[in-house]
Amino acid sequence: MDVKALFKKGIEKELIDVDDYIFEPKRMDMEVDGGELSCCLNSDGTVNIFYKKQGIADVRAAARKHPFTAFETELHHGIYDDVIEDLIDNVNDIIDSHSKYFRTTKVLSPTAPLPDNAVITEADKY
Repeated sequence: MDVKALFKKGIEKELIDVDDYIFEPKRMDMEVDGGELSCCLNSDGTVNIFYKKQGIADVRAAARKHPFTAFETELHHGIYDDVIEDLIDNVNDIIDSHSKYFRTTKVLSPTAPLPDNAVITEADKY
């Protein structure tokens, strides 16, 4: 390599280091698969993707893949589709799962009431 090529690589490395840049925050919201999807570009260049469906919410963080491309362009070209698909699948798995302990059809019996002559001490309150 000659000196010019080394100098050019050094300049490119400095330009590509996104830690030194402040990005204008952006947010894109849409409905996907019956849930709400929000893709957020933060001022530090990180991307947060939120998905909420039927009261279940999950979030993923992603590194900015093409820092000098408009955020909307990245989204339209599917740059974060793998993260979004994983997020939606995870929320759907939670929705489809069931607890072996807590069921909506199972009624828990109330505790027996204390007799009228029961003595409650200060230690019982804590």
